[in-house]
Amino acid sequence: MNDAELVKRVLEGNMSAFSYLVNIHQKLVLHIVRRMVASEEVAADICQDVFVKVYQKLGDFKGQSKLSTWIASIAYHTAINYLRKKKQLNEISVEDSLSCAREVNQKEVEEPFVLEEDAKKLLMQKVEELPQQYRIVLTLYYLEEFSYKEIEEITGMPEGTVKSYISRAKALLREKLTFVKQEIWG
Repeated sequence: MNDAELVKRVLEGNMSAFSYLVNIHQKLVLHIVRRMVASEEVAADICQDVFVKVYQKLGDFKGQSKLSTWIASIAYHTAINYLRKKKQLNEISVEDSLSCAREVNQKEVEEPFVLEEDAKKLLMQKVEELPQQYRIVLTLYYLEEFSYKEIEEITGMPEGTVKSYISRAKALLREKLTFVKQEIWG
């Protein structure tokens, strides 16, 4: 079923169609929200709010973008609004980001990482240490595979800013992982 058919069925009151919509987009919403909010409980509440908003605003969806892009935008803005209300919006400068990148929690470097799963866990840990704006663009670009243009639609950031944030995030990750490698192997 394509986006237009799914939206039409939901708007006709078909709750099974809405349940299907939630099922196919819940991972996307959770990825976005979890990159912005540390608490799993709060993230779950925000995700629920996102799908309430999706249901309430579905009549406004005009199909000018993919449904996933539209839902991702709602998730992003719902999380931003939550953080603004809680005054937790992480506005860290690039200079602060670079100095944070040089700090490593010694507990994370206790033993060599031999398994691929350990490497993935380490990478995700380091992604979580990045400033919020970098985490979100990395998640949207690499995990959710949105284009630069779609990320611009979701976040409202200009495409150039999105590209710049991805580039800076990759540089910070490279620096963090190089530092960890030096700590482990000398």
